Amino acid sequence: MNTYFEERERAPAPEREQALLNSLPGALKAARERAPAIARQLQNVDTDSVQDRATLSRIPVVRKGELLQAQLAMRQGKAGQELPAVSRIFGGFSAIGWGEAARVFASPGPIYEPESKRPDYWGFARALYAAGFRPGELVYNCFSYHFTPAGSMMETAAHALGCTVFPGGVGQTEQQVQAIADLSPAGYTGTPSFLKLILQKADDMGVKLPSMTKALFSGEAFPPSLCQWFAERGITGYQAYGSADLGMIAYETPAREGLVVNEDIILEIVRPGSDQPLPAGEVGEVVVTTLNPDYPLLRFGTGDLSAILPGMSPCGRTNIRIKGWMGRADQTTKVRGMFVHPGQIEQVIKRHAEVGKARLEVSGKIGSDVMVLKVECARPSPELLVKVAESVRELTKLRAEIEAVEPGSLPNDGKVIDDIRNYD
Repeated sequence: MNTYFEERERAPAPEREQALLNSLPGALKAARERAPAIARQLQNVDTDSVQDRATLSRIPVVRKGELLQAQLAMRQGKAGQELPAVSRIFGGFSAIGWGEAARVFASPGPIYEPESKRPDYWGFARALYAAGFRPGELVYNCFSYHFTPAGSMMETAAHALGCTVFPGGVGQTEQQVQAIADLSPAGYTGTPSFLKLILQKADDMGVKLPSMTKALFSGEAFPPSLCQWFAERGITGYQAYGSADLGMIAYETPAREGLVVNEDIILEIVRPGSDQPLPAGEVGEVVVTTLNPDYPLLRFGTGDLSAILPGMSPCGRTNIRIKGWMGRADQTTKVRGMFVHPGQIEQVIKRHAEVGKARLEVSGKIGSDVMVLKVECARPSPELLVKVAESVRELTKLRAEIEAVEPGSLPNDGKVIDDIRNYD
């Protein structure tokens, strides 16, 4: 039996990278023609020239908050009155409308996302395969089918794989136990916490569920301790990382070393609040360019923190890997009644070439806040520190102490703003 969902999962890394980059100009041109928001993002950009990561990185990142604001502005204001209804609803990011879209979903905000009729639209089939699911099996899907796309993400993936799906949804653990006992599904998709509740309810009811031997989890953390808890009950669980905007971003394999990035996206790690890609190993924000022709998001900032792992996965898949979800990149905090966000710290860095990296520490108590901006600098001078302090004052309207530190000494945790105040 094949180890891989597709043979390209083990293709030489340079070959895969080149294939993605070769398809990028055409994908951007098509997106520009059908998605007005992407046309604005690509203003003054020659799409034919976007054939490498360096050129791609010059295009500004669009973050989730901006997507929400674009949708709200078009739905509520005059900006979108001249556009078709679907363009207004999706903020100009969708390339398809009613009839072409099979479903539409809503995430908190609300942000509305289309789903087209293409098989495995969300891209989770390869994650299911890596987790051990095979054609001809019954998948017990306990993601919600209500409002958000999680239920459809797994169902469309299972169908693409050749599986049958039971739409268990969430809640009603006693009925879930009964259905699993009756149907004998091969595996589960959903959150790990809900499967744990189902298994505990089965224990209370004295019901054995021996058919359930594998699971693909998402939507929650899946720490090693929980992985072991399921293993002791005969269930091998893996995790996948995705979003309602992008679909599947990365997935776990039997190697258990990070998450392998999806074949159909271009993933970057950028400094939070900036457009600048970081070197492999540095923790930063996950930014994704998807070649999805229906919902073509370009340099979309997820707001999640991660880092690229070096080398190839021992499972034989050759695509790049990330460490997994490592927190949120949006570290905006309120100091003395003013919001300070990572983008402002990035602007400070850009003003001073001598500064390589910076981290704002906010300490003290609410009402008596202390801001210290630590800057990595090889040759600090009193004059430079004064100029940096002036930049902070101008950009944030707040005063901060400036502390020069050795290059490479700041923690590699993706934090640009570290709020360590005492809230007691």
